Amino acid sequence: MLGLTLDSRLVNTMLSEIPRVRPSTPLLDTIDSPADLRVLDEQQLPQVALELREYLLYCIGQTGGHFGAGLGVVELTLALHYTYNTPEDKLVWDVGHQTYPHKVLTGRREQMLSIRQYQGLSGFPKRAESGFDTFGVGHSSTSISAALGMALGDKVAGKSNKHVAVIGDGAMTAGMAFEALNHAAHTGEDLLVILNDNSMSISPNVGGLATYFSKIWASEFYNGLREGSKRVLTKIPHAWEAARRTEEHVKGLVSPGTLFEEMGFNYVGLIDGHDLPTLVSYLNKLQKIKGPKLLHIITQKGKGFAPAEADPVGYHALNKLEPKPPVTSVNTSQKAKAAPKYQDVFGQWLCDMAAQDERLVGITPAMCEGSGMVNFAEQYPARYHDVAIAEQHAVTLAAGVACESQKPVVAIYSTFLQRAYDQLVHDVALQNLDVTFGIDRAGIVGEDGPTHAGSFDISFLRCIPNMIIATPSDENECRQLLYSAYQFEGPAAVRYPRGKGTGVNIEEQMQALAIGKGLKVREGKDIAIINFGTLLPAAVSAAESLNATVCDMRWAKPLDHELIEQLANSHQLLVTLEENSIAGGAGSGVAEYLAEQGITLPILHLGLPDRYIDHGKREKILAAIGLDSKGIETRIQKRVTLLNKKENIPFNKNNQKAAP
Repeated sequence: MLGLTLDSRLVNTMLSEIPRVRPSTPLLDTIDSPADLRVLDEQQLPQVALELREYLLYCIGQTGGHFGAGLGVVELTLALHYTYNTPEDKLVWDVGHQTYPHKVLTGRREQMLSIRQYQGLSGFPKRAESGFDTFGVGHSSTSISAALGMALGDKVAGKSNKHVAVIGDGAMTAGMAFEALNHAAHTGEDLLVILNDNSMSISPNVGGLATYFSKIWASEFYNGLREGSKRVLTKIPHAWEAARRTEEHVKGLVSPGTLFEEMGFNYVGLIDGHDLPTLVSYLNKLQKIKGPKLLHIITQKGKGFAPAEADPVGYHALNKLEPKPPVTSVNTSQKAKAAPKYQDVFGQWLCDMAAQDERLVGITPAMCEGSGMVNFAEQYPARYHDVAIAEQHAVTLAAGVACESQKPVVAIYSTFLQRAYDQLVHDVALQNLDVTFGIDRAGIVGEDGPTHAGSFDISFLRCIPNMIIATPSDENECRQLLYSAYQFEGPAAVRYPRGKGTGVNIEEQMQALAIGKGLKVREGKDIAIINFGTLLPAAVSAAESLNATVCDMRWAKPLDHELIEQLANSHQLLVTLEENSIAGGAGSGVAEYLAEQGITLPILHLGLPDRYIDHGKREKILAAIGLDSKGIETRIQKRVTLLNKKENIPFNKNNQKAAP
């Protein structure tokens, strides 16, 4: 087994606790850009790595954020910025939560305490934030395509800079990565792909022999001999083919590189990704080798922090460290039970539903923990399928399962479902197959920002024939609507947000709620708020001040036409409310129906604006865009004032229709 250890001088400095006080980082403090890093002696890099790790641990402890992946690429990040002339040489990161060390080294060290905070640093690479962030990343598996595109663009511009794509943390499992590899080999561009293998899932053949051969494959002598032999032997096709296959066979004996060699890449690996001198040496050598190259390194997620090394999944991200509460005599068992997260509501429903129906099959594209499927995977392993980061495959796989009269449930984040839109349209909906989608992270997701926000799912699902879309307002309704959607024999989606519910009682008994039927939750005058989803408490709060009617619509498709007509005929102003893009959303569906029926009255659409919304705490963002209770009330009052002035629709001081 390849030793995954830090430099021997740093072994005794491995941390077991996150520092609450800013550590001393004298060498790191001198680095305001990679140019400062490159003036250091190579022997100083291990000390920089140590200080960088300690500083990252401190910062994440203060702010919360992604954790393990960044610790695993400290040495790689240092080696890349030390050997390449960034930002002129283009460094493209995949799975953007790896880039915390990169941000520290590229002029953002003192801003790290604002990471993922409102108006602070993004938790991902962001072109508008720094010239060193060459490509914005939120989803995975984009780096090779982007880096190749940059290489081709720079070639047209006559530039000779280098291009490096760092892919890892499962991103190589996506089909897009292999499409890019195939095209890169076809173009023959001078591109380096670094496969950061931090799970060892494709790396069984690790050992001293592999390390020895990697040194040979990266050497100038070997590559000069290889190219010279190629020029000679290509004139004798059979001889060249035999030599090429012999080389691949030898590499295949000691490494998993045969696949990449077959695709046309010069494969070098496996390399210890925490061995700084070796990384620097290899990166320098590979810059002299032309054409598409792949460097395969092994790293350990959470490296340098003992708890994260032991539990890389649990320490993928970290919450902000809060001050320890004072000891009191209050019996902790008497504390109110915390509201469950929506993902856990889904996970419990999935297990309960599977116990009732042996046809249920659970599918997820690498979101087992995040989607609350851990218990299901343990209880029903034969009916659980994690397809890795392959959203398109997940949806078509579900379609195939449905073809055999089984009942697939796809657990997927709203933002990731966007990648499988074609499969959703052609493979599921067009064939009217019985697939249920649990759409997690719908609406604002907070600190992860626009790349992870579920801003558009109502809009892009609503236009698809055969689809039904449920928008639960709380965790109990989420459970019941999941059951209702599952009973529907066709494509069905239930969207629910990230985070905790409202604390309502969750009924264990599941019941099918009528599809396309809403519920009036408050009776008022003149103004009717038509709510879709978990903004209902804010709507009710605003309605108390406005004396407005409030309806929990439950379904964005089909709409409750009868309820909408009733509201339109008895109110002066309709307000639609949703945590989805206003453009094409559920409110648009209400307006379309009223127009079709020839019913005209003022409508105010409240939802996500036509722009990408930056990161920050969900509550702060909702307030900033006017979707908290105060914002909803203010915006409705503003429309009422406008109607009184311009459209002569009278509202009295209590928002009740004025007497004739």
